[in-house]
Amino acid sequence: MSTIAFYDQHSQDFFESTVNVDVSELYYAFLSNLPTNARILDAGCGSGRDTKAFIQMGFNVTAIDASAELAKVATDYIGQHVTVCTFDQIDPTLTFDAIWACASLLHVDASVLPDTFTHLANTLVDNGAFYCSFKYGIQDRTHNGRFFTDADESRLQQWLKNTGLIIKHTWITADARPDRENEKWLNAILIKAVK
Repeated sequence: MSTIAFYDQHSQDFFESTVNVDVSELYYAFLSNLPTNARILDAGCGSGRDTKAFIQMGFNVTAIDASAELAKVATDYIGQHVTVCTFDQIDPTLTFDAIWACASLLHVDASVLPDTFTHLANTLVDNGAFYCSFKYGIQDRTHNGRFFTDADESRLQQWLKNTGLIIKHTWITADARPDRENEKWLNAILIKAVK
């Protein structure tokens, strides 16, 4: 089963297990880099939790997800359409002030991540902010039917070479979900360099 098929099959369970998770500390680190009324791409929106929060804060948010079933659930929750597409299918003519990729890029194969980062960065304005998070580690693995690419600081740095993105800040957090406190996450704020 592919990772997308997993989310299609388990969309309701995934929604229920993530929609109420409090990640407000991550919001602060991200939003402090944004202009008022910023245009945000929620890349891999999952349950729609973060898109809804950003809209309620007054931001203009475009949400995408590769799982059609999860996109349906998120659309209902947000009250705004979620586009079904993969990262590399994003319309390159779109422009955003910021990209939010919370626990989503970790499903992209490590060999493809440099191109994925480049494609996403091409939709960002100069000095635009890009938040991403990965499970902390250096493995590529399949777990419970989903593929994961883990990252540490040096792995992330390697992927970002020649993408136009530079690391502003990284930090490690514990998983915010109950019973997952022992799982560590690498969080990063990236900035698109001015050409």
